[in-house]
Amino acid sequence: MKAIPLSYIARNLWVRRVTTLLTAGGMALVVFVFATVLMMSEGIRATLVATGQPDNVLVLRKGAGAEINSGIARDQAAIIESLPDIATDGQGQRLVSKEPVVLNNLPKRSNGKPSNVTVRGTSQIGMELRPQVKLVQGRMFRPGTSEIIAGLSIANGFRGAGLGETLHFAQRDWVVVGVFDSGKTGFDSEIWGDSEQMMAAFRRNAYSTMVFRLADQSAFDKIKAIIDSDPRLQIEAKPEIQFYAEQSEALATFIRILGLSLSVIFSIGAIVGAMITMFAAVAQRVGEIGTLRALGFRRTAVLIAFLLESLLLSLVGGAMGLFAASWMQTVDISTTNFQTFSELAFQFKLTPKIAFETLAFSLVMGFIGGFIPSWRAAKMKIVDCLRAS
Repeated sequence: MKAIPLSYIARNLWVRRVTTLLTAGGMALVVFVFATVLMMSEGIRATLVATGQPDNVLVLRKGAGAEINSGIARDQAAIIESLPDIATDGQGQRLVSKEPVVLNNLPKRSNGKPSNVTVRGTSQIGMELRPQVKLVQGRMFRPGTSEIIAGLSIANGFRGAGLGETLHFAQRDWVVVGVFDSGKTGFDSEIWGDSEQMMAAFRRNAYSTMVFRLADQSAFDKIKAIIDSDPRLQIEAKPEIQFYAEQSEALATFIRILGLSLSVIFSIGAIVGAMITMFAAVAQRVGEIGTLRALGFRRTAVLIAFLLESLLLSLVGGAMGLFAASWMQTVDISTTNFQTFSELAFQFKLTPKIAFETLAFSLVMGFIGGFIPSWRAAKMKIVDCLRAS
């Protein structure tokens, strides 16, 4: 079967370039929404997954879905500290951090509206357990004082959280002596202070979580078995990276479902636009279709030619929408994490998988919008086409 050249198909789009651009622009808007939603979902997931370290273990109360819902008593913490296979630092000190985690309401710099911020009690060991966290301004808080350090997103986004400023919470003034950057991870949206001072200020008798580093990553199953078999420890141990991946699921899934639903609704308009464009192209080229059939091109070749024209049109729209969406990676955004009810700052993230899914989505729109007009063009009789011309 003779096929109609691709150059002929592309030329037809160029001849009708104004109509082509308008239709492709409509598709590009839908593709932009589609890609942005996927990038937002991936950005949330990547931010939280990168928060955890593969050789760290996070311990929290059984059944607790988040750190703020967890509780580990001091006697339980002592047992966990004595577990085997925990790594030590250069001074032989065990790399274990006992941490209270609470939510505190702070006003945003932009509009003064309050939002929940995660406040974490930690220590120098806690900093060592998170190598991605680096102080970029000021210094580390001193143990036993009301000094705190703020994540970069918190320092920039909330009143009183900048270097040298003072925050008032838990009936105490806290001085921000440092600002840290955790490399676009979830810790950028937290405030850190001395663990025992936080316990006293918030009148806590129990820690929220504990984090420790394994001397050998393969020892996790052994550690987990010891914890599960001890009746004194009604707690659960997870690889830190797994815990933060689970924290991203609810919010990322919600955004993906909502966004994809909107994209499907918007795509109906884009498909109708493509269909109208292709019907107009068929109506304007009846004589051309008759000539092609008279030259020996079969109905299937005509159908494929018009369908490829529609697909090429949608590919142009998809590329335009994807290019526009790629610029969203320069935007910082924050939202409330459903798991923790606290502020989470993140960036849109474009991956090869998202680019492929976006272009595939645009091609599906082009196929649906172009199939019926292409079928109509293929079903035309040669005599009727030539007579109409």
